[in-house]
Amino acid sequence: MSSKILKTFIKCQKEKRPALLTYTVAGDSTKKQSLLIIKSIAEHADIIELGFPHNTPIADGGQIQVSSHRALKNGVKDFKKSKYAKPLILMGYFNLILQYGSLAFIKKCKKVGVDGLIIVDLPYPENKFFANLCKQNDVTFIQLLSPTTSKVRMKKIIKDSHDMIYYISMLSTTGGKLKLSAKEILNNYDKIKKINPKKKLAIGFGITTKTIAALKRADGLVVGSQLCKEITRSLQIRQNPVTNLNKMVHNLKRKII
Repeated sequence: MSSKILKTFIKCQKEKRPALLTYTVAGDSTKKQSLLIIKSIAEHADIIELGFPHNTPIADGGQIQVSSHRALKNGVKDFKKSKYAKPLILMGYFNLILQYGSLAFIKKCKKVGVDGLIIVDLPYPENKFFANLCKQNDVTFIQLLSPTTSKVRMKKIIKDSHDMIYYISMLSTTGGKLKLSAKEILNNYDKIKKINPKKKLAIGFGITTKTIAALKRADGLVVGSQLCKEITRSLQIRQNPVTNLNKMVHNLKRKII
């Protein structure tokens, strides 16, 4: 059975364009506004990526766990019922999931309508057991590749990956300027695609309104930091981030059609 994520990539491929994935953080700037933002940008984005906040909750367990659970239960469910509902990927850190219980968390994701998971600090092969649990519950586990991933390791990760792989285009934190040319990024992208052309490969990091058009032959492109910065900017100048992000994502979409 094809996942909603895979179906979206196939639909975009038929339209001869990459899938546009957007990333924002859950609860930025408030829970209510965060939900309005993802509903608004989903009008133009193909896949919504939502980060669950991380503040090293290894010691604080209970309270953060409860609020994360509530956000998952209320926010995601509400979004998936809206008219602009799109496939939703949750991105976060493993210690929150570990405290909640891996299987319980995956089952909750499935129940509320989460389509995929990116767990930043759970690398391959340590993530194999968790990825299998995801697969058994029809949740796509998204593996990460970077420019430093060796070819041997890359082949193993791609072989075990689900429908989508996330390629971190450059060694930097998110929001850094593009250190490589679009041509260099696409050369690396092509090498990965050759290993298994059937797997859908999305490029993230350094993608903005200025750089997106040059990378549009990729399967998918992830824009995150530019959107997060726009939320901050809008609030500073007392404008509505919901409206401003809708315009920004509309503009990003126009550049890849």
